[in-house]
Parts: sequence; C-alpha cells; structure tokens
Amino acid sequence: MGKGYAEGPAAEEAERRLEELAAGPPGDALEERSAVYGSTEDDPERHFLGWVGEVDPDELFDSGAAYGITVVRRAAAAKP
Repeated sequence: MGKGYAEGPAAEEAERRLEELAAGPPGDALEERSAVYGSTEDDPERHFLGWVGEVDPDELFDSGAAYGITVVRRAAAAKP
C-alpha cells in the first residue's frame, strides 16, 4: 500500500523545490527597472517610451509630448 503524499510526483516536486531554494537565486536573474509607457500623437497606441531616469514621465506629460502615461516594473534586459 502506498504512503500517499510522501511518494510520487508531489514528493519529487517538493524535493526539487528544496534543492532550488538551497541553491539560492539564479545567477542570471534580470534586473528590474521602471519603464515608462504612454501614447504620443504619432502613435496613439500605448507603447514603451523609455526607462525612468532616461525619460521623465512628468516632463513628457507637462510638455504634451505624451499622454496616458504609466510607469511599470520590467526586466531591463528584456524588450518591453
């Protein structure tokens, strides 16, 4: 007779997760940054405008260069 949870896929997954936690965070974890999204007169669809620090969301809005601005966290190395 089986021992239920102590055997099989659930136990294997629990052991795999424990090993993963013991190893620490992955070395290739991507840095997260604040990305600015919004719309412009040329492109009214919401799109990536730049990274905070490279573009100023308040300045974009105040100047009228962009509208509907949002700031979200994204992986810096990934294409937004």
